[in-house]
Amino acid sequence: MVFGVDKDREAREAAAAGGAAGLSVNAYLWRATLDTLSFMPLASADPFGGTIITDWYTPAGATNERFRAQAYVLGRQLRSDGVKVQLFRQTLERGQWVDSPVSASTNADMEDKVLARARELRSQSAAR
Repeated sequence: MVFGVDKDREAREAAAAGGAAGLSVNAYLWRATLDTLSFMPLASADPFGGTIITDWYTPAGATNERFRAQAYVLGRQLRSDGVKVQLFRQTLERGQWVDSPVSASTNADMEDKVLARARELRSQSAAR
């Protein structure tokens, strides 16, 4: 303890909450979101606001459609409602990119993948 501040206790509490130095959001959810969306080019990432935005990504063999994602890590707790992923889709029609719908289940599937990866990262961390 230095001058009345127990730095070890603060570090233990941050680790228990899944936080990391410099992050304002859950470290496991943050890393898991980056890992899950890593196949798409990253446009911006704000660990303090918990926002990840990708650039447009065209899957191999699908030259007439492209996707981008926005993900939000919503807090410091590792909870099922702690992440929101929204995918955007465009299709090429007569030489112009046109917005096309993405099913809600696709967004939910991406959120489930992030949560599964976050649980995996937490398990790996606890095993060390």
